Amino acid sequence: MLRIRLGEDLPPASFEALARGAQAKLVLGREALARVKRARATVEAIVARGNPVYGVNTGFGALAKERIAAEDTGTLQRNLLLSHAVGMGDDMPAAEKRIALLLRIHSLCRGVSGVRPEVVRWFMTLLESGWLPRVPEKGSVGACGDLAPLAHLALPIVGAGEMVSPEGKVLSTARALKKIGLEPMTLAAKEGLGLINGVQISNAIGLVALARMNNLSVTADIAGALSVEALMGSHAPFDRRVVAVRNHPGAQATSANLRQLLRKSQVKRSHAQCERVQDPYSFRCMPQVHGAAKDALAHLAQVLVREANSATDNPLIFPDRGDSISAGNFHGQPIALPLDYAANALCSWGNISERRMSTLIHPAMSGLPAFLTPRPGLSSGLMIPQVVAAALVSENKVLAHPASSDTVTTSADQEDHVSMANYAARKLRTAVDNTERVLAIELHAAAQGREFHRELRAGQGAEAAYRCLRLNVPALVDDRYMGPELDRVHELVRLGTVRAAVEQEVGNLRV
Repeated sequence: MLRIRLGEDLPPASFEALARGAQAKLVLGREALARVKRARATVEAIVARGNPVYGVNTGFGALAKERIAAEDTGTLQRNLLLSHAVGMGDDMPAAEKRIALLLRIHSLCRGVSGVRPEVVRWFMTLLESGWLPRVPEKGSVGACGDLAPLAHLALPIVGAGEMVSPEGKVLSTARALKKIGLEPMTLAAKEGLGLINGVQISNAIGLVALARMNNLSVTADIAGALSVEALMGSHAPFDRRVVAVRNHPGAQATSANLRQLLRKSQVKRSHAQCERVQDPYSFRCMPQVHGAAKDALAHLAQVLVREANSATDNPLIFPDRGDSISAGNFHGQPIALPLDYAANALCSWGNISERRMSTLIHPAMSGLPAFLTPRPGLSSGLMIPQVVAAALVSENKVLAHPASSDTVTTSADQEDHVSMANYAARKLRTAVDNTERVLAIELHAAAQGREFHRELRAGQGAEAAYRCLRLNVPALVDDRYMGPELDRVHELVRLGTVRAAVEQEVGNLRV
């Protein structure tokens, strides 16, 4: 179980583990607790002075000019949650909601939000219970943050909304809280606002997608290595001297992975007197194409982890000066741009994977039987899986259109530039699933291509991938119903089973 010290910078490995379903023990340390208390005291002093402070004793957004009486500041915060919880669409996946709730608690513990410690502890208890709010995933433009979905995430504290049990059963919040042993709270000044300013929903979706992309980064190299061996392709483009003279870290990582995967290959030895000079780009340019995607992934990881360890509230409370500043830390642009960039990286992995698979099924390109079936004509073999891969990569090209290039004016023109970070994250999630499936199709095809050269042992890592596939899917002899087995291979990719089998044989590969 992970031990999470709230309010202290968390390393990337913590978020990776949480995205993969690790349980967390939350710790509110003395320093973080002291920060929360100081910020709360500052809010109470501001309320006592009566000076107008946005969201504390004023309305919200375009209603910021409306003054709120001191006795109504708590009602203002409750109304904020109720009025903003109007999201639509499917309930977010549980893993994303768990991380979003953790990120929100973590942000409160930076000590600039001004909520009471009781609020922090209430949500800590909620998160550790395993119960989660129902959070419709659509409705955020990533401006003042993910206002609608974060309002749904926060609703249980005022006893409103719906909740989902660890087993997936939906109950009213009132019934769910009784099962957990929690009572609703009456919010005080600033607390509702402190729960919904920021893009923790978008960041959580991105962090889960990032964990899956880290796995994809390695799996793409594994699939490419197995395809090289199925094609009887050249290993020369992966010579370390090639990437040494063009100093991109991602290309160097992919090249190193391919050399590691192709060690002890008998296919390579068969090229000793070979007249083949060059393979298609989709094979020999893997370090350059896969590597560029790795570099994009590294940037995404850096930004999402930085954001996860940030404070995003508005106004921000600064106890050392006894004041507050209304600004824009909630704005989603810092993560929207790299989320969009990452969708393009997925296009790179998917596009080149589909091209390798297309080469393998094309007899004029591969020298293998048409569509990798021993009985071309009578059997269609892997003709249509390539069509499916083509459909998925085409869909990814649409998903790669940058959400962050758009903006729309909201809140009576008060919020006149928005980031669309939430949609950038959600379309990235879909593109990850598509790319996993494309790589699954390539692995299936590359393993089938190896059936025609089994007299030559593939490289050590490629051979391990082949064995993993064959433990789950038999070689194709006659046409059969392949839908369920392609789903099975997708699960092997998504769960990291292929990667684990290969790394057990050759050691850790580079993301």
